[in-house]
Amino acid sequence: MDNYYELYIKINPDMEDDVANICFETLDCEGVLLEEQKFKELEMTETTRGTLKVFLRTLDTPDGSDVCEFIRSRREEMINRGFTPDELGSWECTVYKKENEDWSKKWKENWEVTHISDKVVIVPSWLEYAQKEGEITVSLDPGCAFGTGTHQTTQLCVVGMEQYPDKVKDKSVADIGMGSGILSIIAKKLGAEYVYGCDNDPTVIDVARDNALKNGVECVFELGTADKISDKFDFVCANILHNVLYEIMPDLKRIVKEDGVISLSGILNTKQDVVLEAIKNNGLKILKTNTMEPWVSFVVGK
Repeated sequence: MDNYYELYIKINPDMEDDVANICFETLDCEGVLLEEQKFKELEMTETTRGTLKVFLRTLDTPDGSDVCEFIRSRREEMINRGFTPDELGSWECTVYKKENEDWSKKWKENWEVTHISDKVVIVPSWLEYAQKEGEITVSLDPGCAFGTGTHQTTQLCVVGMEQYPDKVKDKSVADIGMGSGILSIIAKKLGAEYVYGCDNDPTVIDVARDNALKNGVECVFELGTADKISDKFDFVCANILHNVLYEIMPDLKRIVKEDGVISLSGILNTKQDVVLEAIKNNGLKILKTNTMEPWVSFVVGK
């Protein structure tokens, strides 16, 4: 290729993974850069936090519209789903045409090893890392799927797993909306006997399977949704938007065993009432509440 495009989107930083996922799913996207920082004498002097940088092969969109117009339309969809303009940010767009400078690798420069708990470490597949005693390492290629382990909502699900090891080790785990498969892989590395993951996005299935293969674990990944599941699990994790959690709560309750637990994540503090209502309506009880501002997660049981 002789050139590529850089798309800059002004967002609320809390929504960076969600906006990145939209770009991966709908645009001819090779990668994204969440933030660039500059330092002088160990002090940060500049940051691009709040502006998502997207690397595009072409400016093609699913409906043939201008790429910035398309991004604005997706913002309107999010507003219709209950998000406020302040929660989303403006999503103002700027596009630049660039000469090819090995750009397909350039976006990886700011990915680094991430300790998402005292025990679990996420290592981008192109980096090397010396595993320490007692650590669980997950080699991950973000690919075109949501879920790199760096986001608070993913970390909150891992917190839930570590709070209830007796529901994970030697037990069955379901990962609803598994994206890149990171939570499934972590569950398997924490000792789960059987792990099942499903997602309604066909583009993530192969990514998740490849990630499991790279990590030497066996998980079952399928295109599907919670309402299609007939098995019951000891631990269920669902890292999904609040409105989707509300809709699928009856199915989450149905697929968890009587003494099992469900880890609910992907919930902004300002939207937790929606999920709390669903928890109450379905006769579930809150066992743990975990927070990483501005996100909240609930571990619930029957």
